[in-house]
Amino acid sequence: MGCTLTFTETLKGQLTSSYYNEKTWERRGKIYEFLGINLFRKLLVLIGWEKLNKKSNPIKKDTQALIQLHYRTRQNELGHIIIFIVVLGFNIFVAFKYGFLKSLWLLILNILLNLYPVLLQRYNRPRIERAIALSKRR
Repeated sequence: MGCTLTFTETLKGQLTSSYYNEKTWERRGKIYEFLGINLFRKLLVLIGWEKLNKKSNPIKKDTQALIQLHYRTRQNELGHIIIFIVVLGFNIFVAFKYGFLKSLWLLILNILLNLYPVLLQRYNRPRIERAIALSKRR
């Protein structure tokens, strides 16, 4: 996690790939709501992650802060995707070596700690883009 965080923090690119754009099948986040993203968001509030995150990264009410938040969602998504792929590789290795049941806990944690944060970033980004557009109009 530390290596990925260092990589994404020092990455100077703008992360402008079309991958980060909202796809037609993602419109309004219905697919993410179906997959339980709202339950995951409530879990983050219950364990205190949301409060800790807002304390370390307070959100100001100006356009530049929203643009920075938008960029951070891309950085965070990239970091979680990298970690998800690496852990998935280990998960596949463990499943072949020791059996699927012995690797199930790793798969569940990987989904919870890496896949759902990616889904959350993809769910939040269009809402942040709408807020940026509104802020620029004002």
